[in-house]
Amino acid sequence: MDKIEVKVYKNEEEGNVKLPKYMTEHSSGMDIYAAEDKLIPQGKVDLIKTGLHVEVPKGYELQIRPRSGLALKKGITILNSPGTIDSDYRGEIGIILANLGDKDFRVKKGLRIAQMVLTKIYKVDWKETDSLNETKRDQGGFGHTGI
Repeated sequence: MDKIEVKVYKNEEEGNVKLPKYMTEHSSGMDIYAAEDKLIPQGKVDLIKTGLHVEVPKGYELQIRPRSGLALKKGITILNSPGTIDSDYRGEIGIILANLGDKDFRVKKGLRIAQMVLTKIYKVDWKETDSLNETKRDQGGFGHTGI
């Protein structure tokens, strides 16, 4: 498996900031940790600090995705998912957590709150045309194959 170097600055003002971590050998996403304690009431949304600033190489992005266990067991998801950390962004990474569960959710510093995936980016070179190739699906949209 290829590795790409990504520079990271830990804002230690947040205190003992943890780096994202692959939890298994073949994980595509790294778990990312909260750098603060915060209560997210049922039905509410809040921004959770991670204490991390990164320098993503040109041609890549970091995507922020929900953790399946938090989604299933607690109703915690991420708005704007997947979130994108562009290669020119240098601010602190914040995770927009939404509590869709039936109870208030307490984020504790050091809790794994999201996943982060490094992804290659391709730029589009638009080619205008008067027609597109036909396919079996063609213009079939939402629900066109049934439920």
